[in-house]
Amino acid sequence: MKILVVDDEKLIREVIIEYLKLENYDYLEASNGIDAINLVKHNDIDIIIMDIMMPKMDGFLASSEIKKISDAPIIMLSARDTELDKLNGFDIGIDDYITKPFSPKELIARIKAIAKRINIDNDLFIYEDLKIDYKAHSVFIKDKEIKLTPKEYELLVYFIKNKNIALSRETLLSKIWGYDYYGDYRTIDTHIKMLRNNLGKYRDLIKTVRAVGYKFEI
Repeated sequence: MKILVVDDEKLIREVIIEYLKLENYDYLEASNGIDAINLVKHNDIDIIIMDIMMPKMDGFLASSEIKKISDAPIIMLSARDTELDKLNGFDIGIDDYITKPFSPKELIARIKAIAKRINIDNDLFIYEDLKIDYKAHSVFIKDKEIKLTPKEYELLVYFIKNKNIALSRETLLSKIWGYDYYGDYRTIDTHIKMLRNNLGKYRDLIKTVRAVGYKFEI
């Protein structure tokens, strides 16, 4: 699980990161909202810990922008404890709100609760009869293994980690084939077609989003 820690106070980031390391979580860090948005654009982030008061862009605006491109849960961390701040955060779509000073152990407990709720920590993705074993890189439908090419598997996993978000063909090319790949969009369309065929009755989980690209929708 990869966690993004966003806070302009270096000491607070360091304390949080030390506790994340104890849990063997991967992490990234940013000191302002703009850097946080860029990290989310270019990395697969599972959970975000977001401060409110930061230079360049505050946590409210950064969270609002991130929600347009990612469904990663956000835990808002702030010295501000007013009801209005909390309501503003929940209106944006944050998942939790913790006030400073805070207990790092409590923060880890909140992270684990969110991870459990959305199955981040599980090694399996299960939806009805569709099962993905991430450790084994295997896909099953009704316990029958479905053979996917490496790129089809990568596409499927990326879709699931970004479920319900419209993903452009450009994004899929850069994330799956790499930023230096110079193929055209037909590469994506061909692989999506093959992936859908292999998914059988679950082919319609991959929706075509007109003028944008595709979306894995549950």
